[in-house]
Amino acid sequence: MKKFYVDLHIHIGRTMSGKAVKITGAKSLTFTNIIHHARNEKGLNIIGIIDSHSPEVIFEMEELRSQGLLTEHPDGGILFGDLTIIPGSELEIYDEQCHGPIHVLCFFPKIEVMKDFSIWLSQHLKNIQLSSQRIYVTGKELQNKVKELGGLFIPAHVFTPFKSLYGKGVKKSLTEVFDATKIDAIELGLSSNTMMADEIGELHQFTYISNSDAHSLAKIAREYQVIEMEEPTFLELEKALNEIDGRKVSANYGLDPLLGKYHQTVCANCSHAIGLFEEKCPSCGEGKIIKGVADRIKELKSPAETKRKRPPYIHQVPLEFIPGLGPKMLDKLLNHFGTEMAILHEVPFEALKEVVPQQIAELIWKARNGEINLHAGGGGKYGKIADQ
Repeated sequence: MKKFYVDLHIHIGRTMSGKAVKITGAKSLTFTNIIHHARNEKGLNIIGIIDSHSPEVIFEMEELRSQGLLTEHPDGGILFGDLTIIPGSELEIYDEQCHGPIHVLCFFPKIEVMKDFSIWLSQHLKNIQLSSQRIYVTGKELQNKVKELGGLFIPAHVFTPFKSLYGKGVKKSLTEVFDATKIDAIELGLSSNTMMADEIGELHQFTYISNSDAHSLAKIAREYQVIEMEEPTFLELEKALNEIDGRKVSANYGLDPLLGKYHQTVCANCSHAIGLFEEKCPSCGEGKIIKGVADRIKELKSPAETKRKRPPYIHQVPLEFIPGLGPKMLDKLLNHFGTEMAILHEVPFEALKEVVPQQIAELIWKARNGEINLHAGGGGKYGKIADQ
């Protein structure tokens, strides 16, 4: 088996004509910019672009294919040199039983299948051009359509306080909304990790994936996984997520949950940290709180008879979180060492300090080895690297 770096949750900010897709996404986040940046600067092998249902994005993919810049693998996946693109869509469900809103990811093997899904979607949502739109069908109806088209279905960032399965979605079990047999994996999100998710018994049957949910080029690959498979295709990815024929996720790489925007419970008014059983903020007296992922998982905690054997979840600090490492210094590192994957995983300390100041090299090295102190994030604000 070969090993591939994979990030399956990257947004499109604008189409090639400048129309908004993910309104909160960067204008530079076009399909063409994404595939160049993910391959040449991040060093990824497979990416999921999850706003590919937008008609202008489909048109851009078709144009690049007609120019010979993209080709399609017989086993699914769009090839841009040695980068494989998996087209997909992020959607929001909110069913009649008031479960939701919940975001999900749907992936498809080829451009034509993505186009068929887009046509179907246009009958069930208000604006086919935009990302993360509410679809007016149930979760199970959406699953059935995705599987009818040979796609993959994955609940997204399942613990974040807003728009997720366990945030404001189900009360007790995912089976209230979904058919568990038609879920291919569970996306953890930035404020949790494998160990936290495994506190919930019903999740033990699923593979966990860790993705960036990138809203800018810089945030691509802030979380990702290493997947072992024969070649980077849609079919091999499907086998890996379902652990078939030796294919599997062999490691998850993600932010330490403390760096996530919603790790701890905080006051919505002043962002002061609040304990699990406190009803009002001890700092300002307000009663409105934003419940953190860590506390939400404590509420949902449930036993299971057996736990699935998990790959290691390796905490890392993306280069953009390193204090003092600005764009010019990052460009210098990339010019010397090629890709962010190489800098994060492979470049020796002695080589790093020849290119950047020793203090920066030491922070990168400490982050790689889990030796860095962090302040927890919450209420929509990222955690930070503490003074070392």
